[in-house]
Amino acid sequence: MTDIITELESRGYIEQLTHEKEMRELFQKESVRFYIGIDPTADSMHIGHFVALMVASRLQKAGHRPIILMGGGTAAIGDPSGRTDMRQMLTREQLDQNVSAIKKQAERFVSFEGENAAIIVNNKDWLLDLNYIDFMRDIGSKFTISRMLAQECYKTRLETGLTFFEMGYLLLQSYDFLYLHDKYDCKMQIGGNDQWSNIIGGVELIRKIGTEDSYGLTFKLLTTAEGKKMGKTAKGALWLNPERTSPYEFYQYWRNIGDTEVRKVLSLLTFLPMEEVDRLSSLKDEKINEAKKIAAYEITKLIHGEEEAKKAEEAAEALFGNGGNIQNMPSTKLENINISILDAIVMTGIAPSKGQAKILISQGGITLNDNKIDDITYVLAEEDFKEGYAILKKGKKVFHKLEK
Repeated sequence: MTDIITELESRGYIEQLTHEKEMRELFQKESVRFYIGIDPTADSMHIGHFVALMVASRLQKAGHRPIILMGGGTAAIGDPSGRTDMRQMLTREQLDQNVSAIKKQAERFVSFEGENAAIIVNNKDWLLDLNYIDFMRDIGSKFTISRMLAQECYKTRLETGLTFFEMGYLLLQSYDFLYLHDKYDCKMQIGGNDQWSNIIGGVELIRKIGTEDSYGLTFKLLTTAEGKKMGKTAKGALWLNPERTSPYEFYQYWRNIGDTEVRKVLSLLTFLPMEEVDRLSSLKDEKINEAKKIAAYEITKLIHGEEEAKKAEEAAEALFGNGGNIQNMPSTKLENINISILDAIVMTGIAPSKGQAKILISQGGITLNDNKIDDITYVLAEEDFKEGYAILKKGKKVFHKLEK
């Protein structure tokens, strides 16, 4: 079989893995069942989940079988990893609605047909009816408090307050792996590097119970050159749901990445061959913008389809005067056109606050219909909407259509 572990490594996906030698031999010898977990804390996945789906897709294309685990049970607690406070508790009804929405998204990225067809399961089906005493005797006895508190996901919460409720998350996720191992012959869990502690918990639990065929793999988190998580916009997360983040806004995010981020984005979020990734990421100066356009188009096509990717591309070209369909630009319908420029900037998400909007204006970064705005008290008027709309722009690349 394909040496998929080496392939993932060469594209920069892998951060950590357990039992490396055994894992490499296993994946070259047979078709392996593996799983990724998605906690339905919202009604859509975001770009961080997409990295996991890309890894799952590559593993499946190499002949292995993905299990998509919906965390309808674990999300009732909430993963404390990377958190400084406790997650908001969701009702069963909210969780069920979110699971339904996310299932539809996941089905677009992995195949549910063929010999290694993906499987979708929901851990509420086996977690909600667990007997507490039996569970703690059989599973809780395999974990020590000292070991758990030494793990990063708990250490960062000790000062701000870690509840016993949240400490149970690691036990439940570890039990998920054991359940999938026993029922579906699942041998590996994959996840972002912030899941390392949880993944190790499951791998070790299975091995303590007596089988030696459990493995874990984490992939790199999608971060900027400064180490900050990518996928944050003025409006919040970069969602995969087009109603939360429009295809155009999604496209523009990738069109505007930094030069040093091009290689990582092309490697992790597209299926372009590495030879092409190397060529595009080596472009210099203005030419690197062509690589960004290709990255934006390819990623948008994977998430939203080719038609929406083309529309977004056309709208972006329209901004720079190269033709295209201006109707595809992100837009806001105004009930009253006579609003202040500051309100317009905040309303469209171009800036998160009036204070930031004032700074942008003072720095010459805001234009209305290609006219620079230098008056923070400016109020939009009828003459700004000659074609029925006005174009509000920040810098050269971020713009928004205001409609009457």
